[in-house]
Amino acid sequence: MPYKTILVHVDASARAAARIDLAATLALQHDAHLIGAALTGVSRFIEQAVVIDPGDPAITPYLDRLRQRASNALDLFERQAQQIGVPLVERRLVDDEVAGGISVQARYCDLVVVGQGDPDDPDGLLRADFPEYVAMTSGAPVLVVPKAPAAMNPDFIDPSGSDRRILLAWNGSREARRTVQDAMPLLLRAQAVEVAIINPGQRPDLDGEVPGADIISYLSRHGVCATATTRNHVGHAEIGETLLELALQSSSDLLVMGCYGHSRFREMLLGGVTRRMLASMTLPVLMSH
Repeated sequence: MPYKTILVHVDASARAAARIDLAATLALQHDAHLIGAALTGVSRFIEQAVVIDPGDPAITPYLDRLRQRASNALDLFERQAQQIGVPLVERRLVDDEVAGGISVQARYCDLVVVGQGDPDDPDGLLRADFPEYVAMTSGAPVLVVPKAPAAMNPDFIDPSGSDRRILLAWNGSREARRTVQDAMPLLLRAQAVEVAIINPGQRPDLDGEVPGADIISYLSRHGVCATATTRNHVGHAEIGETLLELALQSSSDLLVMGCYGHSRFREMLLGGVTRRMLASMTLPVLMSH
């Protein structure tokens, strides 16, 4: 299914412009409706959680400042989207905390673009596990933009999108399968797709006699020309680093991988590979759960 609705998280952080550029470029390529959502950080449950009157003069100036901050971020979003030429643009200012609010908005979208957590950015106002929380609770594929400016290959936001190179991490799991489906619009437009299979001998029931052959054939039937690369004897703690090394060697612009783990109420329980990848990512990562 093509991306027809793309959501981008908009805030006052230093890397918001890079997220908007990427989301707007994708919206233009896919003829998609682009939504910029700015969250005030004020929970929609504030009246139930705290015995206050939101109209109280003592708190009104504080709420007004938060809403003005969000509105300013949306002004930047609209200007950038218009400069790129996106015809279908919508701005949303939402009174809610960021992770939960974006997750709810994402349930009505085909793709959500967020930023990597950056504890050093005082304007981010994000919880440390923001990207993975959205990936695991929204039901939508999440494209995470790295915080390092040099990590974004200019080819990845080229309006043509024809020069993109994608590294697809495959292990035969449900999460990996879901992510392949969610990434198909990008895979179909890529110049090259490399499938990375780590330690295939440990899962012969999933990888088959020729590791990668089944997923390569599946992609081929969809019109995606892909090659497979395997790495053996990689320790579990080194899988994320190995994927990043492969991405560097193949000059990949995007890493596609499953998001592994589960949530219990507000506590995130992630697999080690996912958590380490999101902490040390050096290129955009698209993930689904």
